[in-house]
Amino acid sequence: MENVLELKDLSYSYTKNSPKIINGLNLSFDSGKIYAVVGKSGAGKTTLLSLLSGLAKPTGGSILCEGKDISKIDKYKYRSKYVGVIFQSFNLLPYLSAIENVMLSIDVSGIKVKNKREYAKEILLKVKLEEDELDRGILKLSGGQQQRVAIARALAYNPQIILADEPTGNLDLDTQSEIMNVLRMLADEGKCVIVVTHSPDVSKLADCVYELKGKQKK
Repeated sequence: MENVLELKDLSYSYTKNSPKIINGLNLSFDSGKIYAVVGKSGAGKTTLLSLLSGLAKPTGGSILCEGKDISKIDKYKYRSKYVGVIFQSFNLLPYLSAIENVMLSIDVSGIKVKNKREYAKEILLKVKLEEDELDRGILKLSGGQQQRVAIARALAYNPQIILADEPTGNLDLDTQSEIMNVLRMLADEGKCVIVVTHSPDVSKLADCVYELKGKQKK
């Protein structure tokens, strides 16, 4: 295992005079582990995910990815190479099939593969989508199936870090367990998996739990 992501005195506030949502946070994340980020509503969990994915900029401190400050890495390169993001609402394109959603992610990332469809199929089967579901429209898939497609899309460019925002929030307990098994498989393969969650069941399956405390005075 090796350290792939590190937060050094990380802080964030919406404006200069507003309370800090995140204040002086120091955390490290290693490959091969699942991390659960927990805390009450408004504690800054989604904000932290936005910072880790490069969608928001810290107002203090730094985020290091493989020892490099992500502010020094081209944002497009960072989001298309280093991190894959899984959303609670899936964010899939409803007019495309499962495999077409993953193929589009391959196109956007700019990676070169010999056979794009076969590569997308391989990833979808890896996350346990059935072969007869590959060409099914997104709206004809269950929530659990859609989440598998969302995970496959995040894996399309083989990022080292997987960021998941409440990946089981809209799923029943059985499907939640299945999705966590997929995330465990990815961690066992060496990925660093960071999950924002309200679920105690998900937290129990993580290797490490980080709790955020929320707004603090400047």
